Amino acid sequence: MTIPNVSTQPAAVAAALSQQKIHRRMHLTFIRFARNRFAAFGLFVIILFFVLAYGSPLFYKWNYENLDFTAFQSPPSMSHWFGTDQSGSDLFAMTMRGMQKSLVIGISTGVICTVVAAAIGASAGYFGGWADRSLMWLVDLLLVMPSFLIIAVLSPLFQGAHWLVLGVLLAAFSWMITGRVVRSITLTLKHREFVKAARYMGVPAFLIIFRHIIPSMASMLIIDGTIQVGAAIIGESSLSFFGFGVEPPDVSLGTVIASGTMAASSFPWLFYFPAGCLVLICLSISFVGDGLRDAFDPGSRHARGRFSQKMNETSVEGPAL
Repeated sequence: MTIPNVSTQPAAVAAALSQQKIHRRMHLTFIRFARNRFAAFGLFVIILFFVLAYGSPLFYKWNYENLDFTAFQSPPSMSHWFGTDQSGSDLFAMTMRGMQKSLVIGISTGVICTVVAAAIGASAGYFGGWADRSLMWLVDLLLVMPSFLIIAVLSPLFQGAHWLVLGVLLAAFSWMITGRVVRSITLTLKHREFVKAARYMGVPAFLIIFRHIIPSMASMLIIDGTIQVGAAIIGESSLSFFGFGVEPPDVSLGTVIASGTMAASSFPWLFYFPAGCLVLICLSISFVGDGLRDAFDPGSRHARGRFSQKMNETSVEGPAL
C-alpha cells in the first residue's frame, strides 16, 4: 500500500489555486477588453490589414512590381482597386506591400523597446548605486540626442541590408522614457514583501527582476508596447517619406505617400488611399492601447466613466421585470 506524500499536497493545491486565479483574471481582462467597442474595432482593423497585406498577393492579380502600360494614373476601378500611378503601378498592391513593412517594423520596434526598457529600467531601480547612475546617464544621453537626424545619417550605412535594420534603429532611440518609468516603479516594488521574501530565500537578483518585479508591471508594459508600435509606424513612414527608410525598388507606406503627394490635388487617389491606411492603422492601435489600459486597470478614469454611465442608464430605465 502506497502512502501519499502529504507534504506535497499543500504545494500542489496552492499551485492549482494560483493557476485558477490567473485563468480567471485573464478571462475577466478579455471580457473587459471585448466590451470596449472602439478597442474591438481597432483589433479587427489591425487583423484585417494583416490579412490583406500578406494575403492579397494570393488573390489579387497585380504585384507591386508589375506595370500596366494601358493604365497610367487611372482612377480606382474593378481592375485596379486603388487606381494606378504615373508609371502604371497598381496602387493597391503597393499599399499592401508598404503595410507589410510598416506593420512588421512597428511590432518589432514595440517588442524591442518594451523588452529593453523593462530590462534596463528594472535593473537600474533594483541594483541602485553605480549601476543605476551608469544606466540613467545612458538614458539621459540618448534622450538629448536628435534621434531622427541620427537615424537619417546612419541609414545610408545600411544600404543593401535587410529592412528590419530600420526597426532596430528606431527601437534604439525609443525606449528611454519607458525605462525611466520602469525604474521608478521598481524603486517602489523592491521594498514590497514578496520581493523581500524572495531575496531572503536566496533567489538570485536577475530571477527576482524577471519573475517578480517585471510581471508586476506587465499591464503597463503591454499598454506602452502598443503605443510604441504606433509611434514606430509613424517614424518609419516619416523616414521613408524623406528617403531615409525603405529604399527602392521596395516600397513602404512612406514612399507610396511621398510619390503621390505632388499629384494629390489632381489625382487624389495617389495620396488619400495610402495616407488613409496609415491613419487608420495608427488610430486602431490607439484604440487597442486604450482598451488594454481599461482592461488591465478597471479603476482607470475611462473605465470608471463607462461604468458610471451604464449605472445611470440602468437607474433611469429601472430594473428589468
